[in-house]
Amino acid sequence: MTGTRETFRARSWLFAPGDSERKMDKAAAGTADIVLLDLEDAVADEGKPGARALIAAFLAARPQRDRARLWVRINPLDGPHALADLAAVIPGRPGGIMLPKSRGRQDVERLDHYLSALEVSAGIEEGSTKVIPLVTETAEGMFSTGTYKGTPRLAAMTWGAEDLADAVGAGENRDPDGNYGFTYELARSLCLLGAAAAGVPAIDTIQGDFRDLEGLRKRAEKVRRDGYRGMLAIHPTQVDVINAAFTPTDDELAAAQEIVDLFAAHPGVGAIGHKGAMLDRPHLSRAQALLAAGGRA
Repeated sequence: MTGTRETFRARSWLFAPGDSERKMDKAAAGTADIVLLDLEDAVADEGKPGARALIAAFLAARPQRDRARLWVRINPLDGPHALADLAAVIPGRPGGIMLPKSRGRQDVERLDHYLSALEVSAGIEEGSTKVIPLVTETAEGMFSTGTYKGTPRLAAMTWGAEDLADAVGAGENRDPDGNYGFTYELARSLCLLGAAAAGVPAIDTIQGDFRDLEGLRKRAEKVRRDGYRGMLAIHPTQVDVINAAFTPTDDELAAAQEIVDLFAAHPGVGAIGHKGAMLDRPHLSRAQALLAAGGRA
């Protein structure tokens, strides 16, 4: 995508409860691009110390080459658990950290300081642990989605609707037709715009009904057309649907290559007619981005 500061692509991000070795094993053995070992919502307060130890041992038992796709969702920075989470898991060299309830770039910068100290202490290359913040889970965070440009370690941005509903005192976050209400569609749009401003991929939030795979497919295909580059998952059955939806088809790649070749054959031209339509530089940029997503840049 235009403006992305480094190439980072991950279509499916699968949560696995950090207090269940069986579920973490199953997630890691599957086809998810990223596995999110969860210390936040999936683990009760009294279970967090045990889950930290379990995740630390889980990471340590994996070959280093496998840990790049094993990330950890820690607890919020303004709560009592985040530092203990980081101290426990960073020596295991996870690929990245998911930061929930991020209130803006200041939280990612604060997390960067913590990570730098822990990486140095553990003999890990400083700056190597990536970060994805959940940027709309608080009311404050909604107003700061455009502040993340240039923050260290930022690999992608994602959003959440359930905690946002709690934050604003809503009884429900969906309309009677099952679609998200205005505030939550606004959150989705602000995440997309914030990620574009920061030059990183936007990752869509979960679909709670993991049995509705056809609904998941339709939604994933829609948000990809909107500009999202991946999606969170809460169940292994969702992963293959998400991976397929965010993988360009052969027809899409062929059409994009045709546009790229057309402009290459007419260097210096700003706009050109093609199949009854006028194509300009934004069309070329989108075609190039799609080819890059399909590994044909």
